[in-house]
Amino acid sequence: MENQQIKALQNIFSSRLDTLSHFLTLAESHFGTDVESILQRRIAPDMFPFGTQIVFTCNQPRNFALWCFGQSPNNLPPDLASLGEARGHISSTQELLASIDVPDATLSETKRVELGQGLYLELSGLSYVDDFLMPNFYFHLTTAYDILRMEGVPIGKRDFMRHLMPFVKTQGNS
Repeated sequence: MENQQIKALQNIFSSRLDTLSHFLTLAESHFGTDVESILQRRIAPDMFPFGTQIVFTCNQPRNFALWCFGQSPNNLPPDLASLGEARGHISSTQELLASIDVPDATLSETKRVELGQGLYLELSGLSYVDDFLMPNFYFHLTTAYDILRMEGVPIGKRDFMRHLMPFVKTQGNS
């Protein structure tokens, strides 16, 4: 069974969920005993708070996995009570991703995405991933990052791009 594309997607989602977990560690370090207050912080009044951004980041790879299993989307509840619960969502999403074992041919299947109010999209699986899941995934991951920056957490591009750290070299070393 050829599943190189599926495996690559699993790795992308999982490594970026590691980044999200790192964000939680930075928040804990910065806020100390008041860390749970970050869950309700938001960039703008009409945007979802940090806790919901975490959940929505997890929902994208979660629903990718469920689609691979032939199951309907099943979003996590949007309200988080604690960073421990957030870590649990990240961990359970990574476990779900790791259990995917389907052929790359799955990406050519049609996916119907319900948008609510009677609206929907019909996309190939690859378009579902590239044009729907990934933009939503990175939007919510970036928004979580932005909330932390706005709240004074010492976080930067290296934190966001952690997945590249194993490839970083020092001048003169190969």
